[in-house]
Amino acid sequence: MNKLISLKQLHYLITLYDHQHFGRAATACFISQSTLSAAITNLEETLNAQLLERDHKTFLFTSLGEEIVRRARFMLQQNNELLDYAKNQGKAMQGKFYLGVIPTIAPFILSDLQVLCQQLYPDLSLFIREDTTDNVLNYLGEGKLDLVILALPYPTANFQTKILCNDYFKLVLPKSWLHQGFDTEITKLPENSIFLLEKEHCLTEHTLQACQLKESEKINSFFATSLHTLIQMVNHQPGITFLPNLAINSRILANTDLVAVPLKNDHPYRQIGLAWRATSHRIQSYNLFAELVAQIVIEKCADAL
Repeated sequence: MNKLISLKQLHYLITLYDHQHFGRAATACFISQSTLSAAITNLEETLNAQLLERDHKTFLFTSLGEEIVRRARFMLQQNNELLDYAKNQGKAMQGKFYLGVIPTIAPFILSDLQVLCQQLYPDLSLFIREDTTDNVLNYLGEGKLDLVILALPYPTANFQTKILCNDYFKLVLPKSWLHQGFDTEITKLPENSIFLLEKEHCLTEHTLQACQLKESEKINSFFATSLHTLIQMVNHQPGITFLPNLAINSRILANTDLVAVPLKNDHPYRQIGLAWRATSHRIQSYNLFAELVAQIVIEKCADAL
């Protein structure tokens, strides 16, 4: 019979990889450096493989060591899911749910989502993290999140996805510009008059693609970090931007001199969806959760409220 690998030692290995420092990793694990070092050595002996290259006070993970870390994350994910499954006796929508949501969706749905979850699934504990798409997908892959609400299309080859609805874009501009033709012909816009979010937000890429923005001289060099900052910049410069119905129907333009009008070309949109690890056993819960989110976003993304 093969030797059994210690999950605790795998946890120590992952923590060391994340911190890249024995002292900080030992503190994070609430053990001494000598205990951590001995655990890593024992793990290497069990695997009959070198995971670290050591040189006095420095170390480097071998390529095999990095692959072991990747596989160890998956093993610990499965361990945690098995414990949750047993604790909840296999019942759906119970226990802890670690949810990631991107910033261009989170402020417009989370309050309603939490209320709905408490009403329908009181045994579900929701822990929410708001972050960019790249970050929440990384956390999902590492097992730090169970589920992600995001905007598509976006590269999600490693995950299972479920599309909930289309979220159509509208042109947002000052009311005083409304009858100057800017709403029908982007080429008529002044230079530097198009304001967008920072490029780490997927909404910017979705806007560029969906609205076919190719004239870079029209795009202002200022990139906002949030939708509310973006609205204030457009309101006071003035200029224009493109927003999805989800934000517009949530009254993000209230108390501004801006108006949202439909685009004349092809009705561009993004898609609101969910992503999760295909290896997870909680598929039933994810599908039920998708129904909850869909109830909210389908209404909020409608063309008129």
